[in-house]
Amino acid sequence: MIPVDLQAQAAALLEHCKQAGLMLATAESCTGGLIAGTLTEIAGSSAVVDRGFVTYSNEAKAEMLGVDPALIATHGAVSEAVARAMAEGALARSSADITVAVTGVAGPGGGTASKPVGLVHLAVARKGRETVAHHEVFSGDRSAVRRATVEKALTMIDAAT
Repeated sequence: MIPVDLQAQAAALLEHCKQAGLMLATAESCTGGLIAGTLTEIAGSSAVVDRGFVTYSNEAKAEMLGVDPALIATHGAVSEAVARAMAEGALARSSADITVAVTGVAGPGGGTASKPVGLVHLAVARKGRETVAHHEVFSGDRSAVRRATVEKALTMIDAAT
């Protein structure tokens, strides 16, 4: 179900985390659990993956991750501020040492001039470190945007290990 190249990337990431003694958690909006699904496709992932939060709605972001609704109202759900809050909320509400959060516009609809289809904000939070954020506009259809987001998220987690 998960492309072979993403499985290989996930397996390498899980091995790095295992060697470093790090547990992971995900906080996903536009990917709807695909990052956690990619990680847990790998046998033995339970040694590293603590949990995944699928927070597709704004209410879920607030209830499950503690994202302040005022932050969403001010910046929008698709924003660096919300991605950072999601990653930090996942860190606070899990046993993980490192978390990744993604929020974006996967399309085909929902884009605006300031937040086009393909725009994704990602953030990685790690205990004892500054949260790192990144945004990118991925090209392609909904599946391509979501796949590219998973790949970028895995890369960002790996860089933070």
